[in-house]
Amino acid sequence: MQNIFNMDNAFFRAMGRLADLMILNLIFLLCSLPVFTIGASTTALYYVTLKMAANEEGYVVRSFLKSFRQNFRQATIIWVALLFAGSVLGLDIYILNHSDNSFGAVFLVLISAITILYVMELIYIFPLLSRFENSIAVTFRNAFIMAIADFPRTLVMMLLIVGSVFLTFWNAYTLWYGILVWIVCGFALIAFANSFFLNRIFKKYMPSEKTQFSSDDDTQ
Repeated sequence: MQNIFNMDNAFFRAMGRLADLMILNLIFLLCSLPVFTIGASTTALYYVTLKMAANEEGYVVRSFLKSFRQNFRQATIIWVALLFAGSVLGLDIYILNHSDNSFGAVFLVLISAITILYVMELIYIFPLLSRFENSIAVTFRNAFIMAIADFPRTLVMMLLIVGSVFLTFWNAYTLWYGILVWIVCGFALIAFANSFFLNRIFKKYMPSEKTQFSSDDDTQ
């Protein structure tokens, strides 16, 4: 009976984690409002959730803002490049879907394959930026290599993201509730789930003495 009111029991720990994710999701949305800052916000989001998944989290807001400031320049350049590439791919798919050209189907398959590679890159690049210090070119390269080298985990993360979006737009009913979930905790929850896979992947590329996260932002 005493365990029910024990703040260290599983229920209260889960509620505390959910509260952290809700706070994290809110600050992520606020910092993403200018749109061009989405890259920096996503990097900071994963900086925090990677620590959460490793049970090394400290102050959520402070950790987020630290990463946001430190990675803003690189994250913004990467985001603008990815946004441009994604827009081109989306436009190509739209045009090919409405084309009567006999080669349209062939090109559509090719563009679809490139889009899958694009999504794989998108999944890794901001978490990678939050975890490793590299040039933009090296970050792009490493994200692609990791996505291919650990394809089974990459596929699971892709299905988690795509499945969540697909479920949201399933019908009008799921759309309204889905939007509510995304606003309350959805982005942080997806990042947190993916972070368990990403921590395992990143660990392979890190010297054993540097596997711990920096705790500079967790001290007052």
